[in-house]
Amino acid sequence: MYVEYTGTAFTAILRQAPVADPDSVYRFVAAEYARLFKVRWTAPFGFNNTFAILVRRADAERYGLRSIADLARVAPRWKAGFGFEFLERADGFAGLARVYGLHFSQPPTSMDLGLTYRALADGRVDVIAGNSTDGQIAALDLVALTDDRGYFPPYQAAPVVRAAVLEKYPGVAAALAELGGKISDAEMRRLNALADVKHKDITEIARAWLAERVP
Repeated sequence: MYVEYTGTAFTAILRQAPVADPDSVYRFVAAEYARLFKVRWTAPFGFNNTFAILVRRADAERYGLRSIADLARVAPRWKAGFGFEFLERADGFAGLARVYGLHFSQPPTSMDLGLTYRALADGRVDVIAGNSTDGQIAALDLVALTDDRGYFPPYQAAPVVRAAVLEKYPGVAAALAELGGKISDAEMRRLNALADVKHKDITEIARAWLAERVP
């Protein structure tokens, strides 16, 4: 078993064009994984770790940026920095630029995803693509622009388990069911901040969360 994102399964594994409705995406990937791989999707944890187009709060307030559509007004004067994967994937930059008419002052800089946040905070780039549940968004006082045209597909995180395992060990399904719908977007950002910003031990973060939220 492992944890997968519905949007990744839908676009990268099953090669489907991005769809915005989370229920439709979940039903499709669950049915296709069962048919093709004999694997079962269990209940999503509750958070949607979709892409987030991020800018500095000072810039958002200065230029009145609330949505990605607003970004098109200032993009010709701005520099963008994106992770390697975002520049290549089907639901990444090329489609985003097409849908929103984004044209930056130069081609986006390709960089390691872990470096994009600091590059934005330090002013080396003006816009990046992060993940909506990243803990650094609040820590660096960044603003996630609304995807007002519904470009990005949903990325619900859910355990994916071989069907044979669930048949042999039914207790696994019962245990995973206790986690369904338990972690909101805000809660996931808080937990990620504990790991990425405060550098707390991930195992201890998980144990503390389980002790508090799962009887």
